[in-house]
Amino acid sequence: MIDPVELCEIALAAARAGAVELIARAGHPSSGVQHKSSRTDLVSDTDHAAEAAITKVLDRARPHDGRIAEEGGERRGTSGVWWAIDPLDGTTNYLSGVPHWAVSVAACDDAGPIVGVVIDPSRDETFVAVRGGGAWCGTTRLLMGDPSPLDQALVGTGFHYSSAERARQAEVLVHVLPGVGDIRRAGAAAIDLAWVAAGRLDAFFERGVNIWDWAAGRLLVTEAGGVVRVLEATDERPEGISAGHSGLLDDLLVLCGER
Repeated sequence: MIDPVELCEIALAAARAGAVELIARAGHPSSGVQHKSSRTDLVSDTDHAAEAAITKVLDRARPHDGRIAEEGGERRGTSGVWWAIDPLDGTTNYLSGVPHWAVSVAACDDAGPIVGVVIDPSRDETFVAVRGGGAWCGTTRLLMGDPSPLDQALVGTGFHYSSAERARQAEVLVHVLPGVGDIRRAGAAAIDLAWVAAGRLDAFFERGVNIWDWAAGRLLVTEAGGVVRVLEATDERPEGISAGHSGLLDDLLVLCGER
């Protein structure tokens, strides 16, 4: 039987282990920097070190679980639980010295995320959500209030690594920006979703993110009372995610051309 409290403790320990690696290397010259899908999609030795620290904790505590991790790929398990791991969400920010990056760890089953943890070391903030148990930032319970009107809403988004998809995203913003209060693009989807849960952003949308980017953040939003909608892939566009107040999100998606 799955114990969400136990999984939460493990997720916290794993995410903290990854954060220790990132904090120790922050501000120092980076090594092993390579390009992945494009010249703007970067990975470094720090990403790998943080992921190794996370998976070490998980393997010791839950050796039969599966996982999907940004740098380490996918491993099938036999327990019915699998982990979505982003050891460093916001690698470009991290390598550039921009203090907006995070560790994201989520335990999932066939019904979706069971627990989610996002640690933002630069602000010393830890966001935690447990399915049916609420969402928290430290000791503060996260509960969404009334939504802002769409034309006053602060909306987060992100840009893909491929130039073709970036061009499409720019076209979308032509329609979105005049209809909302303002747009923010900070470069770490895990934090963006945590900020939706915390009420710092009214909504978030982005195509081209992967499940390790948003699994923990998805649970944070829903446990705080928000709504998350997966944007299905099309022939031309990659899968995405959208999140926000239930009274706001559908109208935003109309502006985005997603409805």
